[in-house]
Amino acid sequence: MAVIRPFKAFRPCADLIEKIPALPYDVMSSEEAREMVKGNEYSFLHVDKAEIDLPVGTDLYSDEVYAKAAENLNRMIENGNFVQDEKPCLYIYAQVFNGRRQVGIVGCASIDDYLNNVIKKHEKTRADKEADRIRHVDACDANTGPIFLCYRNTDKLDLIIESIIADTPEFDFVTDDKVRHSIWKIADEQIINAIVGEFDNIPFVYIADGHHRSASAVRVGQMRREANPDYTGEEEFNFFLAVYFRVDELMIMDYNRLIADTNGLTTKELLEKLSEKFDVTAIDRADRKPKVSHTFGMYIDNQWYKLVAKEGTFDENDPIGCLDVSILQNNVISPIFDIHDPRTDKRIDFVGGIRGLDELEKRCSEDMKLAFAMYPTTMEELMNIADADMIMPPKSTWFEPKLLSGLFIHKLS
Repeated sequence: MAVIRPFKAFRPCADLIEKIPALPYDVMSSEEAREMVKGNEYSFLHVDKAEIDLPVGTDLYSDEVYAKAAENLNRMIENGNFVQDEKPCLYIYAQVFNGRRQVGIVGCASIDDYLNNVIKKHEKTRADKEADRIRHVDACDANTGPIFLCYRNTDKLDLIIESIIADTPEFDFVTDDKVRHSIWKIADEQIINAIVGEFDNIPFVYIADGHHRSASAVRVGQMRREANPDYTGEEEFNFFLAVYFRVDELMIMDYNRLIADTNGLTTKELLEKLSEKFDVTAIDRADRKPKVSHTFGMYIDNQWYKLVAKEGTFDENDPIGCLDVSILQNNVISPIFDIHDPRTDKRIDFVGGIRGLDELEKRCSEDMKLAFAMYPTTMEELMNIADADMIMPPKSTWFEPKLLSGLFIHKLS
């Protein structure tokens, strides 16, 4: 059964609640981060992307970057920018974006739940990305960005959450991207025990977003266990920072594809090849966004086309093969464009749906030749694949809104 554990969080002091929190480190480049922190010495990007405080061109994976991250975090704590709660608590973190609300419980997950697959995964991780976050967590001695988990909701847990958020939040603010963030602290031991008890009845939780961060947090915990063979299992390094959301409040956005060239084909030849596996129709811009699964928008030469997968081009009974990202990869991206590993091939790029389809048109006028607009993967598809211990294709899901880093810090010692 799933573990959720209260902890003594370091949190921004009230005066800095709108200055410290920042978007996750992996949704921006170093150059973008340098621009974002201008005029804000308190931004958590000084911790999560500490290269911005070093000379331009510094190796992102140099010892200096991780040392600077730890230095910045420790200085902010020593200066009182963060305040630690006196006793272990759970917290409620609600976000409202475009009129849609998602409410999560902030606590610590168990590294053993991760290792024993109580925490289910759906994505492969890359060794280089894991190594980066392992060094960051180890140097900072802290989990600085929460893992985005989800669970199949229960009536009792829903009632507990709704009773808490009926009260005035401790913090309530809106970020530049128009997302409203609200925080409630749960210090009452009776309520904490009730929440923990409800998770005792939840057999599995799922990683929605944060596979690299969770894998890295677990590896650091294992390293600490190896260094402390007499560990009891209660030490903080046995747990990592997470936010648990009920699945029915979450929304996956489209994760669109850009291709750098047509692999030597003329547009006419490309359309003819596509017609073998898809019904292809030229459409107006107003109809460019796919409205149902197994339907794609394609943009090339300033024209949008609608592609509908023909019967027999995929196996509806294959939980991975029937995903739209698989249909496109197996019938188009691999056989037509010779892009067989989308994780590493430089001829393909990916754009989260939050940027909109205008971004696809823009990129096609700058550095790419054509684009594919996707219909979003569903939460049910994600959980079915995770339950089957299978792995989704790369870049299958894009969650919005993102969880802010710097709202909660979990120290490992």
